[in-house]
Amino acid sequence: MFEQSTKVSEVDPIWAQVQLEARQAIVDEPLLGGLVHSSILHHDTLERALSYRLALKLASGEMSEQLLAEIIDGVLAADTGLGHAARADLAAIYDRDPACSRLMQPLLYFKGFQAVQAYRVSHWLWCEGRKDLAYFIQMRNSEMFGVDIHPGAQIGKGIMIDHAHSIVVGETAVVGDNVSMLHSVTLGGTGKEHDDRHPKIGDGVLIGAGAHVLGNIHVGHCSRIAAGSVVLEDIPPMKTVAGVPAKIVGEAGCSQPSISMDQLLGKSMGK
Repeated sequence: MFEQSTKVSEVDPIWAQVQLEARQAIVDEPLLGGLVHSSILHHDTLERALSYRLALKLASGEMSEQLLAEIIDGVLAADTGLGHAARADLAAIYDRDPACSRLMQPLLYFKGFQAVQAYRVSHWLWCEGRKDLAYFIQMRNSEMFGVDIHPGAQIGKGIMIDHAHSIVVGETAVVGDNVSMLHSVTLGGTGKEHDDRHPKIGDGVLIGAGAHVLGNIHVGHCSRIAAGSVVLEDIPPMKTVAGVPAKIVGEAGCSQPSISMDQLLGKSMGK
C-alpha cells in the first residue's frame, strides 16, 4: 500500500504528464474544456480515461456507451498488463511521431492509438472465450477507425500505427514489440487456408505505407519493409526489402528502424 503522500507522478509518470498537459490545454483553448475534463481530468487513472474514451467512440445503437464502458472497465481491471501496454504505446507514439508533441494527443485524437487499445480489449475477450463480444468490438473498431484487427491476432507493446487508415491484421498474425507501421498496411493470408496462415512480424520492424505482407511467413527483427512492397517470403533480421514482390535491397540501415522511422532506401543500398 502506498503512503498517502506518494504523488501520482512518482507511481504513474505517464498519466501524471497527461493530466498536466490536459490542464494546460484548457488554458490554451477553453472551448475544449468539456472534452478535456470528461475524457481526462474527470478520471483518476489512465485505465478509466481509456475506458471512457473507447466506449464513447465504439458505442452505437446496438450497444450503449454505458454498457461498453462497463465491459472495458472489467477487462482492464482483470488484466493490468493492458494498462502497461497502453502506456508503452503512448510513449512509442510520442517518441516516434513528429506530429505528436504531447502524451495526451493519442488518447484524445489519434485513431491509431485508440484502435490498438480497442483491439487489446477484443483480444482479451477472445482469449476468454467471449468470441461474439470480441467480434462486435472488432466490427466497431473497423467501422469507427478503419482499422480491422482480428481479435485472435497477437500484438506486442510499444506499437505505433501512424495515420492508421485501412489497416488489416489477420487472425493468426503475430506482431512483436516496438513495431511501427504506416497507413494501408495488410498482414494477411494468401487464400482460403485455415490454421496458421498469417505473417509473424519480429520486434522493432518498420512497415512502410501500403505494404502488404502475405502468408505464414516470418519478418526478422529490426527489418524494414519499404512503402508499397508486397512481401511473400521470409525476411532475415535487420534487412531492408522493397518491390513487388519484395526483395532484399540492403541492410536495415540502423539498429532500431521502428524507432528511427527512416523510410529512405539510399542508406541501406549504399547510396
